[in-house]
Amino acid sequence: MSQEVVVVMAAGPAQEAPQLEAASPLGAVLESYGARLTPIFERPALEGLEAAAPVDEAAAARDAELARYYRAHVADEAAPALAESLRALPQVETVYIKPAVENPLAPDHAVQAMAEAPALPAPPPLIPDFRGSQGYLTAAPAGVNAAAAWALAGGRGAGVRLIDIEGGWCFSHLDLRQNMAGLVGGVAYPGLDWRNHGTAVLGEISGDDNKFGVTGIAPDAMVAAVSHNPLGSAGAIQYAASKLKPGDVLLLEMHRPGPRFAYQSRADQRGYIAVEWWPDDFLAIQAATARGVIVVEAAGNGAENLDDPFYDTPGPGFPASWRNPFRKTHDSGAIVVGAGAPPNLAFGPDRSRLDFSNFGGRLDCQGWGRSVTTTGYGDLFSGPGENYWYTNAFSGTSSASPIVAGVVACLQGIAKAKGNLLSPLKTRTLLRKTGSPQTPGPSAPVAQRIGSRPNLAALVSQV
Repeated sequence: MSQEVVVVMAAGPAQEAPQLEAASPLGAVLESYGARLTPIFERPALEGLEAAAPVDEAAAARDAELARYYRAHVADEAAPALAESLRALPQVETVYIKPAVENPLAPDHAVQAMAEAPALPAPPPLIPDFRGSQGYLTAAPAGVNAAAAWALAGGRGAGVRLIDIEGGWCFSHLDLRQNMAGLVGGVAYPGLDWRNHGTAVLGEISGDDNKFGVTGIAPDAMVAAVSHNPLGSAGAIQYAASKLKPGDVLLLEMHRPGPRFAYQSRADQRGYIAVEWWPDDFLAIQAATARGVIVVEAAGNGAENLDDPFYDTPGPGFPASWRNPFRKTHDSGAIVVGAGAPPNLAFGPDRSRLDFSNFGGRLDCQGWGRSVTTTGYGDLFSGPGENYWYTNAFSGTSSASPIVAGVVACLQGIAKAKGNLLSPLKTRTLLRKTGSPQTPGPSAPVAQRIGSRPNLAALVSQV
């Protein structure tokens, strides 16, 4: 995915579409760079999502703010000059450039993925049973105590819809055949790295309960996917939210290079942060949560203290209305997830912060950030082609966030079976209130907050 150029139009009494004809000043600038302008937040989709509450003045003001955001489609090398030219126009408030989003896979993810190969026919019994390796499903404190939810009506995620936003998936995997709606928006990237990542995420949440391979935390939830290609991250969030109802779950499997190292992509991912720091992503998340969609967001793998006053300084070209979303006074409503060590002690004390995980008061809870057994990659089991691949080394806030998303789906399923509906705020409050507490590591004190590991038994008692 390439960088994104975001154009914020000046506020006015009515948000009318900008004049793009070549004879207009804006149209002339765009034409000179071979660029085009499209709205990030489509008006029909904004109005298509069922509201959790009657539309009020705050909702109208939020939609008016969203209507000011456009994306300029232009070659990366021309983006800085185009941004400068657009900023000079009176109808443009500002322009900022977002680096490309990346998968929040641990920077030293050491899995040697299998080479791409055509799938060959073979009977499912060839796949071993790996459920004994899914320690994140087990009783607390080691796991999230999935059995405590599964024993109750709706506790496997029934009646809940979940959309995963990232870049690619292998929907033909033999362990992802049930309750899988596939790609419902965007265009998947063709690369194997993208597919392995998305497949691993889906396996944690929605692996089929079929007595082989893995079983997802919420196997009865209806799961779908939206690619941020070519929608952009904020456009993908808005589009996915428009496909969900209040109480459903939206998972953001992405992070991007932040300001610590001048927004530069790095192999070690140092300085990478959660996407809500960028204004349009924040607004998209806020709009989704305001309408009752529960958003689960990877905190990112940048080893950053998100409480640092450094993040109070807006990025270049950010609008005047921007406030640091890592401060609780300016809140998107998302559940932000950090990466904790699993109980095998190979990466530090159980539930201690892994060295790459971002941390701070904005983080709500943690999931396993290492040693996750799930679908994809093929290092644990390869079989005759990609449809049979499994890993036991999925990692990063990539692996942590699906655990939390699955927990939320189970909890919401139970609530719905009882005739209730958990709001985003209530769900986040319960995750902060309960769970197996974070522990200190050799260089990661508890003050470097990633929060507790969810415990479904404790969460269910609160519902």
